[in-house]
Amino acid sequence: MPHPIIFDTDPGVDDAQAIAIALRHPEIELLGLTTTYGNVDVETATRNALLLCQLAERTVPVAQGAAAPMVKPRHPAPAHIHGANGLGDIPLPAVSGSPEPRSAPQFIVDTVNARPGEITLVSVGPVGNLAAALQLDPQLVDKVKRVVVMGGSIREGGNVTPVAEANMFNDPHAAARVLTAGWPLTLVGLDVTHRCVLGPAHMARIAAGQGALGEVLAGSYAFYRDFYRDFLGIDGCCPHDSCALAWLLRPDLFTTAPGHLTVTTHGDAEGQTLFAPEGRAFIEPRWSRTPLVEVCLETDGPAVVEWIADTLG
Repeated sequence: MPHPIIFDTDPGVDDAQAIAIALRHPEIELLGLTTTYGNVDVETATRNALLLCQLAERTVPVAQGAAAPMVKPRHPAPAHIHGANGLGDIPLPAVSGSPEPRSAPQFIVDTVNARPGEITLVSVGPVGNLAAALQLDPQLVDKVKRVVVMGGSIREGGNVTPVAEANMFNDPHAAARVLTAGWPLTLVGLDVTHRCVLGPAHMARIAAGQGALGEVLAGSYAFYRDFYRDFLGIDGCCPHDSCALAWLLRPDLFTTAPGHLTVTTHGDAEGQTLFAPEGRAFIEPRWSRTPLVEVCLETDGPAVVEWIADTLG
């Protein structure tokens, strides 16, 4: 049976790859895209989401959401990673569609309430839209089927600070709310996304199979690939956001563990995800005070990127 999902995103090169999967995979029913700041400002994120749907010749609701963090000042978008336009600074065609009149949090609440128990929320940017949706409807925790968050790091360390992953660091207060809300949640973090390298041969297959959308994916990939060559010394990129969908559709490719998550909201460790494995005793019980969630710890990286290329090729 198809997975009905709402995809919360800040496109972003790796977001674009994941959106292409959500638009194409036969086991995904894409109910809408909700946008947030992060890789780009929220207006650019919304434009990119509309454009990607347009290039795929799909009509999908796009609802604009969070423009800034809940509490902390917003950091500038990482143009050196994704380009100023979020898609590698390649020339982009005009966008003909328009966003939803509803805000992203309201769209999430309305859509989940229309189909309680059916919908999975997949969030691959800062999670402010999910936190705001919980503020609008606290009972949402009992109405979603699952929440999948691409973000955080258990053992891997950080990618924007020594300990923090970008999505968690960009809005740690929202992350603390979302990861401890008590809904069924899986965290897909750097521990697994850094094991996946989407190489040039994979992207050539994707470009050949995706038409006009493939041209944008390939063009933006070239910019992203240059960053990863300098950042991690790899020839390719880490398809972070696609890994969230890979876990949803191919959980057999991942090793997970249950436990308790918290997010540090201030100080040098701001944005760090802290994980206490289920049943492990620490010096104080506070590390296990939050609801149980599931975190991804290992993956078969080559199999994941083959799945991505097969899906889009």
